[in-house]
Amino acid sequence: MTNQHSAITNHPGNYQAHQEDDEIDLGELIATIVDGKYLIAIITLVFLTLGVAKALIDTPIYKADAMLQIEEKLNSLQALASVSSLVGGQEPASAEIEIIKSRKVLGEAVKNLNLDIIAKPTYFPKIGAAIARRFQQQNITDQVSAPLFGLDQYAWGGESIRIDTFSTPASWVDKELILIAGEQGHFTLVDDNQLILEGEVGKPLIEQLADNQQTLTLFVSLLKARPGTQFTLMKKSLASGINDLSENLAVVEKGKSTGILSFTFESNSPTAAARTLNEVANIYVKQNVEQKSEEAQNTLEFLDKQLPAIKEQLEAATTALNDFRSTKGSINLELEAQNVLTGVVAIKTQLTLLQQKRDELRGKFTESHPAVVAIDKQIARLQVQMNENDKKIEVLPETQKVILRLTRDVEVSNELYTTLLNNAQTLKVAKAGTVGDVRIIDEAIVPTKSIKPKKLLIIAVSLILGVIAGVGWVFIRKTMRRGVEDPDQLEKHLNIPVYATIPHSEEQIKLSEKLKKLDKKHNDQPMILAVENKEDLAIESLRSLRTTLHFAFLEAQNNIIMITGPSPGIGKSFVSINLATVLADAGKKILLIDGDLRKGFINKVLGVNREDGLSDLISSTTTLDKAVRHIAAANIDFIPTGSIPPNPSELLLHERLGQLLETLGEQYDHIIIDSPPILAVTDACIIGRMASATLMVVKAGQHPMRELEQCTKRLAQSGVHMKGIVFNDLPRTSSSYGSGYGKYVYQYNYQTSN
Repeated sequence: MTNQHSAITNHPGNYQAHQEDDEIDLGELIATIVDGKYLIAIITLVFLTLGVAKALIDTPIYKADAMLQIEEKLNSLQALASVSSLVGGQEPASAEIEIIKSRKVLGEAVKNLNLDIIAKPTYFPKIGAAIARRFQQQNITDQVSAPLFGLDQYAWGGESIRIDTFSTPASWVDKELILIAGEQGHFTLVDDNQLILEGEVGKPLIEQLADNQQTLTLFVSLLKARPGTQFTLMKKSLASGINDLSENLAVVEKGKSTGILSFTFESNSPTAAARTLNEVANIYVKQNVEQKSEEAQNTLEFLDKQLPAIKEQLEAATTALNDFRSTKGSINLELEAQNVLTGVVAIKTQLTLLQQKRDELRGKFTESHPAVVAIDKQIARLQVQMNENDKKIEVLPETQKVILRLTRDVEVSNELYTTLLNNAQTLKVAKAGTVGDVRIIDEAIVPTKSIKPKKLLIIAVSLILGVIAGVGWVFIRKTMRRGVEDPDQLEKHLNIPVYATIPHSEEQIKLSEKLKKLDKKHNDQPMILAVENKEDLAIESLRSLRTTLHFAFLEAQNNIIMITGPSPGIGKSFVSINLATVLADAGKKILLIDGDLRKGFINKVLGVNREDGLSDLISSTTTLDKAVRHIAAANIDFIPTGSIPPNPSELLLHERLGQLLETLGEQYDHIIIDSPPILAVTDACIIGRMASATLMVVKAGQHPMRELEQCTKRLAQSGVHMKGIVFNDLPRTSSSYGSGYGKYVYQYNYQTSN
């Protein structure tokens, strides 16, 4: 509560406005959060409930893992040991990973495991699957759950189905069908409530469709469900099945260049996760072995084709050498020629082997393939060396040149024939026991714990988001409130002192409710808070206002106080009645006048009739003796509105009102006039000119600052100077009592006598 002791003059007080606060008030922020604690708690509880529901409803996801090793073994393309370094070693792990995730591997896994067949129970939306899982966790008798809510078409736990064969026409691929369980293993298959076929578990079905040109094949090997339970059945395309498998499969190399591949696969079934991962690994190993065997066979066939030609070359070269020697006699190569021959034989042998390898690769790859390009570069380098040796041969004597060439042809052909023959024998032995260059180190085992959802994380995040959303909403709500909530703002913007801050009173609410109930009946009992509950904090604030007015009226021209406000329903009549009462408690003789000649209702609060009041006095249709009522409970006198006139403003402008107030002013210490709202009508401007003190009642949180500025402007234009503000109905909240004038309001209880 704020008490102002400055005297009332005809000019607004030179009230120093507080410096604008640009910095954040941490205390006010905390107080705002404390005020909204219940709203924050509710929003947090909602988020937390949603988080718990999500954690319980989300389908558990299991992850199985396996491990493979890519071993460093020579493949059949590397059987020609002399050129193995030219065509490269084993394929990098990244290439093997792409092979594993290829359609060739995954497609076979999809077919082997029937992953392109979707067969699952139909659950109640959102929560049905969670209820079924809960039942299965507690089900020790392997029974099927009874239907809940009478919805027997849904699965509620314990149901299972296995489809071994399901083929449909191409137009039915990715189309959902409904399989309905029947009695004793029978079932029906429907599409849009149209019966397609009827069958029995364990018996294959081949159904001719309506057009007699397409068939549907179905074999149900297992069906456990109540009669009437529905299952979703769908044949997916192979591409769709491969995509689903690929999305849940992850293959990475452990470490760098280790050759160890880690496989993981995620599924909502732990058994399916392990089974699928093992199937993919086994298919990859099998295809790797098949590839190596095929490569060995292809290379062997290639060598078998080359050996006869090489043998013929060897025989022809040998014959030519023998014929030359028989003609020329025994001729030995000189040392220099012998050295040249050794180099030429080695280079020629490598060139021939490389050319054979190139011919083999060209059967598989294009000219631009890295393996072919690598061989071409090596051939070019060897050809350069061969040309240099040819130059050395050209300088030899003619006989030496001929014998060298013939000897070279024999030795090269013999070296080639021996090498290819040995390789062919090696490949035959290797092919008989072909193994791949990959092996399974760890097979996948059935996981026992799910990896998703992370329940604690979901709940924690939900809790945090709930708190953030709750706090955010509290501040947004406060920001959206257009009304002034802090009396400090009034003094800053209007430069008018706040004489009193009146807190919210629950006791006054009770009195108002009681008055509403008695509205239809005649009420002859005053309902004044200052009489019913003198200890109420709102009344204590009015006592402080009484003290302020006592000092303010020391220099006042008259003793008339007008109580007004911007709009109806803000508590100005409450302030008028109870201020009059607390002034009377101080020994003052008080007259309260209901100046609202349109909607005045103070007479109802005080339990008197409206007739013979202010309007009648002004129009001289009654006397003061009849108009003035004494309210014994409050020890005040009261003049009601009187008859409601058709022209209240014109009536108030009559000179008899001024004469009446002057006469009454001599008889009372204070006259309090409760006037109509400022913005609604001009009555307050008329009455205010006759009062020494005009107090404007402002209800906390209801009036925008622009509205209050308009009120002060309108009064000033009429020659009425507002002397002070009464800030009414301030909520008893931490933010209200932690800032502005609220922080000066304390409760000091009366001592009750024993």
